Formats: sequence, C-alpha cells, structure tokens
Amino acid sequence: MSNRKMITAALPYANGPVHIGHLAGVYIPADVYARFQRRSGKDVAFICGSDEHGIPITIRAKKEGVTPQNIVDQYHEVIKKSFSDLGISFDEYSRTTSKKHYATSQDFFRTLHDKGKFTEEVSEQYFDEQANEFLADRYIVGTCPNCGNENAYGDQCERCGSTLSPSELINPKSMLSGNVPILKETKNWYLPLNEYEDFLNEWIIEGHKDDWKPNVYGQVKSWLNDGLKPRAMTRDLNWGVPVPLPNAEGKVLYVWFDAPIGYISFTKEWAEKNGKDWKDYWQSEESDLVHFIGKDNIVFHCIIFPAMMKAHGDYIMPKNVPAFEFLNLENDKISTSRNWAVWAHEYVEDFPGQQDVLRYALLSSAPETKDNNFTWKDFQTKNNSELVGIFGNFINRVAVLVHKYYDGVIPQGDVNSPELKEINKSAKEISGFLENYEFRNSLTALMNLARFGNQYLQTEEPWKTIKDNPAKAAQSLFVGSQIAVALAQLCEPFMPFSSEKLLNMFNVEKSNWSDVETKSVLIETGHKINESSLLFSKIEDEVIEAQIQKLENTKQNNKKTNPNANPMKEEISFDDFTKIDLRTATILEAEKVEKADKLLKLKVDTGVDVRTVVSGVAESFTPEEVIGKQVMILLNLAPRKIRGIESQGMLLLTTKADGKLSFVTPDETVENGIEIG
Repeated sequence: MSNRKMITAALPYANGPVHIGHLAGVYIPADVYARFQRRSGKDVAFICGSDEHGIPITIRAKKEGVTPQNIVDQYHEVIKKSFSDLGISFDEYSRTTSKKHYATSQDFFRTLHDKGKFTEEVSEQYFDEQANEFLADRYIVGTCPNCGNENAYGDQCERCGSTLSPSELINPKSMLSGNVPILKETKNWYLPLNEYEDFLNEWIIEGHKDDWKPNVYGQVKSWLNDGLKPRAMTRDLNWGVPVPLPNAEGKVLYVWFDAPIGYISFTKEWAEKNGKDWKDYWQSEESDLVHFIGKDNIVFHCIIFPAMMKAHGDYIMPKNVPAFEFLNLENDKISTSRNWAVWAHEYVEDFPGQQDVLRYALLSSAPETKDNNFTWKDFQTKNNSELVGIFGNFINRVAVLVHKYYDGVIPQGDVNSPELKEINKSAKEISGFLENYEFRNSLTALMNLARFGNQYLQTEEPWKTIKDNPAKAAQSLFVGSQIAVALAQLCEPFMPFSSEKLLNMFNVEKSNWSDVETKSVLIETGHKINESSLLFSKIEDEVIEAQIQKLENTKQNNKKTNPNANPMKEEISFDDFTKIDLRTATILEAEKVEKADKLLKLKVDTGVDVRTVVSGVAESFTPEEVIGKQVMILLNLAPRKIRGIESQGMLLLTTKADGKLSFVTPDETVENGIEIG
C-alpha cells in the first residue's frame, strides 16, 4: 500500500445545491476514507471543486435570465458551505472557472494536440439560425422515437430513460428560439477512444477484475465489449474553457475533458499553498489515485479520463474507482427538477448541531453496489435506537459512573483484561473494511464495539458491585473507559463532530489509528476526565412529520399544471357555494380615487341595480380603458368602506405572467344580471 493517497470526489455542478443523494453516493464516503487515511499516517490530498461549465449551467442561467457566471458564483458558495457545515474535510475545494484551471486544461489539450492524439473531423450539427449558434444536445427537444414523449432532450428521454442523439428525435426544435434547427457543418477535435481499447482491456478487465467493485467493473466491460468510438473533445459553445488553438473562435473544451482535469489544477492550487509538489500526487507510482463518483460518471472516470491521461503520457492511472449507485428518497427517485430531495443546506438549518446524525444515517444506507432508499422514519430510528440508545447510552453510562464513583478520575484496572482485545479487534476490522471501500460494514463494526461495551457494563453492573466488590467495579469502569475512548478515536472518520465532543469529554488527544489497533490502554489510570454531556438527543415524531409534510407539499406542487399557481384554499361545502351570487355586469363610469395609486371608483350596472365598487386595478388600467367593459361581480358581498367610499361588491380578476391584472369576462356580450354557476 502506498503511503501517499490522491483522493478525488466528483465535481458537483454549480447549477444548484447538493442533496442527500450526492452526499451518500460520493462525498460522505470519500470523506470517511480520507479521514481514515490521514489517521493512518498517510500523506493525503483530498481534492474537489465546483464544475462550473457545461449545459446545465447555461440552461439554469437562461431560465433565470442571468449570466452563467451569476449562477456559478451563487451556487459555488452554497455548495462549498454545505460541505463545510457537514464536515467534508477537503484539502482543497476550488472551481473550474479559476485561472489555474483554465491554464492547466488548455495546456493538457495542447500537449495532446501537439502529440497528434486528436483527429479533426467536420460533421453536421444542429444550428439555430435565429439564435445564431450551434445547439448542444440539451438545447434540442423533440419526440422520443421509443416512447413518444414530445419533450425528450437531444441526449436523453427522461420519461423512458433512453439515451438518444439529436438526429434520432422526431420533429426536433431549438430550446433557444422554438424554431426548427438546420444542419450545418462544423469542425471539432476528436479523441479516438477506439485506439485505447487494448490498453483499457489490459489495465481494467485483466488488471482489476479482482479488486474493483462489480458494478464498476461490469459497466466498463460492457462499454468495451460494445466497442469504443472517437468522441469530440471540443464543443461549439460560448461558455467554457476556450480551445487554445488558432482559428478556434467560438469553441470550448468539452466539459468532460476539462472537468476531470480540475482534479489536477485544484491539486496544483493546494500544493502551491502548502509547499508541496503536485507531481508527487499525479505523476509518481508511489501515489495511489482514487476517484469517488456516482455510477453515472463511471464511463468518464474509467474510460475517457484514463484514455486522456494515457495519451498525455505523464500521469498515473487510478488505483480504484469505487463508484456508488443511486439513493432514492421515500421510495422515489431523487429529482432536482421536481424538487424531490433533502437539500444539504436545508438539513443543516432544520437540524442544527446534528450533522453526524445525517452522516451516520446516509452511511448506513450507502448505495455501495445497488440503489438504496432513505426514509425519514428510518432516519429517526437510526438516531433514536442506535445513536441515542446504543452509542450515546454507553458513553453516558461510563462518563456518569466515573464521575459519580471516582470524581471523574479513571480507576485502577487490569491492563491485561481480555475484554480490551475487543478494541484492537474492532479497530482492525474497521480498517480492513475501509481499505476495501465497505463503508456500511465498517460502520456496523464501529457500532458493534458500542454494543459490546453496553453488554459488558450490563453484565458487570458496577452500580451494584461498587458496594460489596469495589475492585470489580473499578475494573469494569476501567475497561468501559478504554472502550469509550476507543469509540471516540474510531468514530472520527464517520462522525467527526461527535468524536471531537468525546475527545474533549475524556480529555484526550486524537491518536494514530494504529494505536487503537495495538494498544491495550488508551486512557491511563488517574487521568481526569471532563464533565459529561449528552452526545445525541432523541428526535421526536413531530420533527419527522414536519419533514414528511415538506415532501408531501412538494409532491402536491409537482401535480400542478401551473407551477406558479397558489395552493387551493380551504375546502367549502356545496351549500356554501350556493350562497355565492356571481353576476354579469357592465362598468358605466370610472375615476381614480384621490391619494390612492391602485384604486378606481367604478359605477357598475349589475342588472339588479347600479352600484359603486372600489377596485384595485388602477396600475393595470386607466379609467378610460374600463368604461363599457363587461365583467363579473360578486354581488352579495357585504359592503365595506375603502378610503371613505362604500364599496358594494367585488369584481373578478386574475393576474397575467407580466404581473398585470385581467378581468374575467364572458366569451361574448350577454345581458347584465345573468347568474353564473
């Protein structure tokens, strides 16, 4: 095993916040692994950053009417803060719009170009004549040839899940103008992936068949069996890293070319700040490169990026790519577009000081080799039954009893007690699981040590033996204290905030992992511990119900045909409805109300009578515009005074997309006083 670990975590798109699917499938396992390697004395560089190029960014910007830079500036900070709040211990978290990244990715491209690794190919691509730009796949919509979905994208149909190309769409249209695009020739630079099939087969299929996860190995094998094709490494876009060649105006590096190079450019930034040589981590066989990603990124990290690095010639290949599957939420696929997610920044706000509860819950449900599911009820159970009932309960019993019987001083005990071997065994077991990227098993091994501690105390009963056998009570609390401190040390990769509290509670420093694997005594007799405090607190039903209701509100909102529509008001009975008297009416006269910018005083012929109505329509209509307009009026509304004028009814209006009001009117002119309903 190398002493140097180059650990990367997939770059999150800076077009929105991160959610629990991202956390469970990439960032928390990566953080556990990085923390464990540091505790094992390894030289670790844990690198990540915001992916700020690509079509999702530009789509979000167009939707919000701002620039792509506005979008990435906003979400880079949101994402960075969420990671920090949840204890994700990146050594460097940067962004792909940095100067260092532009320079590094352009230099990488030039190296491959100068070595003749690219082919230049002219192809026909869709072009929007009105917008005057080539269309990326995501900017083309049409009918899916497989399921008939009329809103399929040029790269994928989100209804049936089919992978598509723009040429397969029926009746394609541009998302920019709504027009039918034309085909226009353009030149791009391609990496002939087919030339790297032999290398990839030897490196992965033969070299990693025994140590890579089956979901990763299987997907790579499938791609290679189908045969690889040349892939364009440049795009005709105006947002991204410019292609560093003459006569390449309007072309940028393909986002999946520049994004993984971000790992290298961010390492350079970190190395400069810390007096390191970045090449030691990326170009030395003494370094282990490990990529933590989700399953949707396997092809890029196991085929395209390795082919790029092989073509370059100076870089090491990843030792492992422990990709995770997807996490569902309440038995439904997490979806950013449908807002079906638990957002990291909202969790921190809703559950202050309980970051480790989420880390624990997500790790225990980590989708390591197949999709898994998160539910709020399971989250509550894991906290109340496991963290509070097992882990926290054991720690509290030890600390309270040491204070009660020994004034907070660790009592005398037998350092050769066989129970202490359980600590060494657990530490080695956790270590073995983490080295093999088995995070759920490692967490189970940690909790089993807490269970052992509880069972040991329950058997020894020091609260009883303190009276008639004080030596036995001292021994049991000496052993209990060793287990408690072991848990404080071993839980740090998984629950860093709780570990910090525990280390402070027992007044000890963070130790090397090997100490817990080998030493019998982790806290000496006579050592004074600090006052105890509850490590975890019970989460009540009403807190969980509030989160479930938040998701239910999202579900109801997703059913709306108009996402801007306000929720339905409280239900009324049919008898209530029959009391409403709606009539057709005509506005006869109109004038502005003095010192009221929004109000018009109207004289209205209701067919029943002529009455005065005060209406807040003056910002949408002039008095002259409303005279003679046929409208609908709520006739039997009790009169009320508005600015000293008695208003005898209410006109029916609605708000248009531009914020202006519009009268609800009959399709054609009818007599005044006709009842509606």
